[in-house]
Amino acid sequence: MALKPAKRFDARSDDLPAPPPGWASYEAIMELALEDARQAAAIGEAPVGAIILSVHGEVLARAGNAPISSIDPTAHAEMLAIRQAAAKMKNYRLLDTTMVVTLEPCIMCLGAIVHARVGRLVYGAPDPRTGAVDSQLPGPDLPFLNHRFDVVTGVMAEECGTLLREFFRSRRGGRTRS
Repeated sequence: MALKPAKRFDARSDDLPAPPPGWASYEAIMELALEDARQAAAIGEAPVGAIILSVHGEVLARAGNAPISSIDPTAHAEMLAIRQAAAKMKNYRLLDTTMVVTLEPCIMCLGAIVHARVGRLVYGAPDPRTGAVDSQLPGPDLPFLNHRFDVVTGVMAEECGTLLREFFRSRRGGRTRS
């Protein structure tokens, strides 16, 4: 049986599905993810933050990027949040959860989101180089995957993108890429 295509919503133009209970908006949740992204930047990590909420709106996990500080190439914010949420739920399946992340996930994180059975992904800034949800791959709709999840894009995209651009500009000493 073929899976239905993922439902996709753009925060800049579409009517969005309701956020999890107890949350007035996806922007309120993204503010938490941005806090974690800023904390990651403060320790020299790429500023990416991720939040996972239960179907009831409870914060199950919060994480910022940490591959450098943890000496672990898999320590992306999404991966760390998935690990925390699974431990809290005592289940590797994160059914009906919502993940909110400041940057479009890469292919590694896409795989983890699929295997964890996250119900909805909300992200801020697109990642034109390695984004595996929309930018480089139609991740949620790849025909060989056994799980689909809804996607909400563009939530606070400008704020998320600015944080990333400023971080990398400061790492290059203020030089812009040509």
